[in-house]
Amino acid sequence: MIQPPPAKPLVEVLSGIRQPVPPLWMMRQAGRYLPEYREVRARAGGFLDLCFTPELAAEVTLQPIRRFNFDAAIIFSDILVIPYALRRSVRFEIGEGPRLDPLDTPDKVGTLSSSGDFAKLEPVFEALRRVRRELDPNIALIGFCGAPWTVATYMVAGQGTPDQAPARMMAYRHPEAFAKIIDTIVETSITYLLGQLKAGADVLQIFDTWAGVLPPREFRRWSVEPTKRIVEGVRAKVPDAKIIGFPRGAGALLPGYVEATGVDAVGIDWTAEPSLIRDKVQNSVAVQGNLDPLALIAGGDALDRAIDDVLANYAQGRLIFNLGHGIRPETPIAHIEQMVKRVRAYRG
Repeated sequence: MIQPPPAKPLVEVLSGIRQPVPPLWMMRQAGRYLPEYREVRARAGGFLDLCFTPELAAEVTLQPIRRFNFDAAIIFSDILVIPYALRRSVRFEIGEGPRLDPLDTPDKVGTLSSSGDFAKLEPVFEALRRVRRELDPNIALIGFCGAPWTVATYMVAGQGTPDQAPARMMAYRHPEAFAKIIDTIVETSITYLLGQLKAGADVLQIFDTWAGVLPPREFRRWSVEPTKRIVEGVRAKVPDAKIIGFPRGAGALLPGYVEATGVDAVGIDWTAEPSLIRDKVQNSVAVQGNLDPLALIAGGDALDRAIDDVLANYAQGRLIFNLGHGIRPETPIAHIEQMVKRVRAYRG
């Protein structure tokens, strides 16, 4: 008799089944707060060298699972592999962050490739296959991409900026040129996410880190609609694909985002208003979040209170316990252990 595969609690939540103990993982959980990550990072050389060396990317993906037994591993990569696949120059300067050749005029946008070179992303797929082979079958494997708006902000400015004004200005002044960037990212992201599913990902997440800088009309045009197209494009090939959206800072615009995009869960940051989320979001999809990363650094009673607030606000519905954004490098490992123990002790 063939046994069914073991249930993965995170996938169960995304499939509509609330878990008595919310599944738990952390954004950026493979990273600099772990000494074993820092050792591998030093050995790899550059950041992109680490992303594109499958055995090393797989190793750092698995490191936080070995330490904390999270309910999901997220593949170690970066949202800017999409412009890299589009043949743009992408580099990471130590202490400075990403640097790209800016697409800040319509003439420059005309130089953008219309399709991606997915051979450049094969190391990501191979890293996923390696992790899937080693990962406990109860633990979900998450693949991801950046949302088109957020990726475009870096492509236009050539770097991160405090409020992404260069991309916002281009979208106002040259909407047709900006739409070409968005459309290219959408189509490339669909193929990339499908490749991740084929390589072993159980779940996909779309990170829209800069969604919160957009006013409502622009949010619908540049955040919601492109994300909807990605979700529809993936599900045209994999109808039951499980997808989490994370439009950071969307606030009161979250209900419309959820309804329009068709995601299975939405990530919320620590500023989310609990009653809005419960009444207008969690009644239709799972929510993921939303511990303040600074509370995780603070530790002690402040951390316990913050954890309990998340559980009290959302654990009676479908919840994936996570941070409201990525874990910070200075986070003490003991505080993560404190968080895991407290969440796992919950019985709701």
